[in-house]
Amino acid sequence: MKIVADDKIPFLRGVFESCGVETVYKKGAEICRNDLLDADALIVRTRTKCNAELLAGTSVKAVASATIGMDHMNIAELEKLGIAFFNAPGCNAMSVQQYVICALLYLGEKHNISLAGKTLGIIGVGHVGSAVADAALKMGMKVLLNDPPRAAVEGNEKFTELAELLEKSDFVTLHVPLDGTTKHLADEKFFKCMKSSAFFINSSRGEVCDNAVLKKVLQTRKIAGAVLDVWENEPYIDIELQQLLKIGTMHIAGYSADGKANGTTASVQNIAKVLGIKELQSFTVASLPPGNTEALLVSGNNLQQILTEAAKKSYDISIDSNALLANPQNFEKLRGDYYCRREFKGWTVNGKNLTSDAIKFLEKMNFKVIKEK
Repeated sequence: MKIVADDKIPFLRGVFESCGVETVYKKGAEICRNDLLDADALIVRTRTKCNAELLAGTSVKAVASATIGMDHMNIAELEKLGIAFFNAPGCNAMSVQQYVICALLYLGEKHNISLAGKTLGIIGVGHVGSAVADAALKMGMKVLLNDPPRAAVEGNEKFTELAELLEKSDFVTLHVPLDGTTKHLADEKFFKCMKSSAFFINSSRGEVCDNAVLKKVLQTRKIAGAVLDVWENEPYIDIELQQLLKIGTMHIAGYSADGKANGTTASVQNIAKVLGIKELQSFTVASLPPGNTEALLVSGNNLQQILTEAAKKSYDISIDSNALLANPQNFEKLRGDYYCRREFKGWTVNGKNLTSDAIKFLEKMNFKVIKEK
């Protein structure tokens, strides 16, 4: 039995080998048909295009993506070939939540904006969008939701039409899959509907936003600013656009160690079930290292300041942005060599300088807090 896997999938090495399965690791973009001729399964991230050109005539029975996205898989061609396929829905929802919340707090701090009472427009309310909405509400923000597929099934009561959402939101964040209905969703008309004081955030897929249009919007200051984690033509990003952003990162919003562990867990279990490897059908990644060995010491005059300090000490989003700004040509290397970033739940805060309300607030945002006796 043989499995081919992207060499950047964490926590995977040694897992299938422990059951006597030959496992070959290669860079995702370099996996080719010859590698798969005698393989039983393929485990990928987003850099491997899984289609008939890659898989026809091979012995591959199943493909698993250790990510939530599916746009790198040609589902129709995989079905025609009789190859089972899997992704890992929701695996990095809390990781992207952390990224978006840190981006909001960064913008709040830099522009002296009190987030409580401000309106966050969330476009796409699946696992990720729902997690972002939950955190924003806990921070006292107003939330508007737009998700046409869900509205068609559930009714319009919980949802807002796109134009209205854009007109009313102080921040707009995208969490949609890439398909025929969402490519260049954020186009010239989209940005014209936004308030001039509003900020735009995209951590879904690069092609959901027309980057050329966004660049013109920022050059002419039609909106207050933008945060991009995903880009058109990755890893060959638009340097002029990058320099106009408040935050620009290398497609790592979902790259927390926690999210990666979830994606690897789902991939191993799915492949094990298809191949009949009973020992791995209930596999889970071993416990992750804590974010810190000593509790974070934070203080502040209000809840936003306290959360900003805790968030920055656990994940300073500007470090990732500055790293890419200094070396945009290293987009793929920075992404591939990304460090072990823990979500808020992996960090502990020392509560000795905090009120009971602040402690409760941090706990609601998933931090652990040591309370002084």
